[in-house]
Amino acid sequence: MPIEKTDIEDFIEKSRTYPILDVRSPGEYAHACIPGAYTLPIFDNEQRAAIGTTYKQQGRPQAVDIGLGYFAESIKYIPTKALEIFRSHGNGGLPTFMIHCWRGGMRSEAIAWLLSLYGYKIYLLKGGYKAFRRWALSQFEKQYDFSLLGGYTGSGKTELLYELRKEGHKIIDLEGLASHKGSAFGSLGMDNQPSQEMFENLLAMELYNQSSNPGDGPIWLEDESRHIGIIHLPNSIWDQMRVSPLYFLEIPATQRLDYITKGYGRFSNKDLAACVTKIKKRLGGLETQNALNHLKNNEVKECFAILLRYYDKLYQHSLFNRENITKILHKIPCESVTVKNSLALNPARLT
Repeated sequence: MPIEKTDIEDFIEKSRTYPILDVRSPGEYAHACIPGAYTLPIFDNEQRAAIGTTYKQQGRPQAVDIGLGYFAESIKYIPTKALEIFRSHGNGGLPTFMIHCWRGGMRSEAIAWLLSLYGYKIYLLKGGYKAFRRWALSQFEKQYDFSLLGGYTGSGKTELLYELRKEGHKIIDLEGLASHKGSAFGSLGMDNQPSQEMFENLLAMELYNQSSNPGDGPIWLEDESRHIGIIHLPNSIWDQMRVSPLYFLEIPATQRLDYITKGYGRFSNKDLAACVTKIKKRLGGLETQNALNHLKNNEVKECFAILLRYYDKLYQHSLFNRENITKILHKIPCESVTVKNSLALNPARLT
């Protein structure tokens, strides 16, 4: 069956149905990949390094010779593994694969040729992963209809964001993509953060998917700082967020304190103390020591009361450090932290 080369837009659309096989090395894939792609490397990390060294020191023919030897080993398992991936992907009918390597060169063409011998349908990405990266970065230059969900620490914004999704609204969970909740305590209970490049790939796909129906209302985001852990938001997206409508949940501090104490109180005092120490310079020596003393005495709520005052001041400074804040800010009074607060946003959607 012939191999069909396709551009990035068509590749992405078809990948909604068929599995993507990333035939780059495991190291390349681990650093960043097209979201949802399966790793099926033609060479392992050491083999790829050996080929690269040979190419630089001896030339292309010698590098190809070494690569063909490694490829002969891969032939033994790649067809079987590819078929397992296709079936696990939930597809039926003729096995069909989307394949790419780094530049759309020999690695992807070799795997495409091999699988085509079995009669499988193959779509090969022109330009490889580099073409995807160009496409991903271009998504950040587009204009989006954002609405921001704001509120002081402990307002339950993430839960509310997903409640909006249940109601049929478009959302992007930036903290979920970054695997971090945005504060000094943001890594607790979360997986390791992705690379910056992988975060950008994930965000680009989310923006593309959520904006495919532009007349369907805004895309809801949490009001974030520029940095989420080690991840930083693309400048163009950050700039758009700063001028987007901001719907601010006004929830009493006592309610928010109960909420964060319940949420973070499940972690060990040792882990909490390590997080407090991270912000020692900004929190101040006295308040840091008071917070740590409360933890030693197992007074978790009292510790978080100190931290809540700190984060409230920090967010307030960020909130009112926007030139157009009076034009974009919409305050939403709420008695407590609850997903039912999504109902309070109904008037905001009509603004």
